[in-house]
Amino acid sequence: MNREEILAASRKENKNQDVYEKEVVVQGNRYACIAAAILATAFFVIQIFTGGGMNYGLYAVVFAMPLAGFWVKYAKLHKKHELFVAICYTAVVLLFSAVHIYGLFSASTIL
Repeated sequence: MNREEILAASRKENKNQDVYEKEVVVQGNRYACIAAAILATAFFVIQIFTGGGMNYGLYAVVFAMPLAGFWVKYAKLHKKHELFVAICYTAVVLLFSAVHIYGLFSASTIL
């Protein structure tokens, strides 16, 4: 194969998408999840120290981001590891959501 044939095969395999650009997007998403986790933790701690109780809804939202990512990875790659992690994240999000919603209902003055 000459250089042009290799490039054509690579373009066909990658569907004319830049591999470097795809990796940058993945890395950007990873840092976005980290930034959201740091911000949610800061809000969580501030809320506790100011007497506002615990807001598990923040963590439900934060854990929902990797949850979605792992479900997509499992759907595309069909790896057992991705399924296991997706199920774990789903359980955590459901738990945090349930605790948060329960807290809202128990503190509600109209219900």
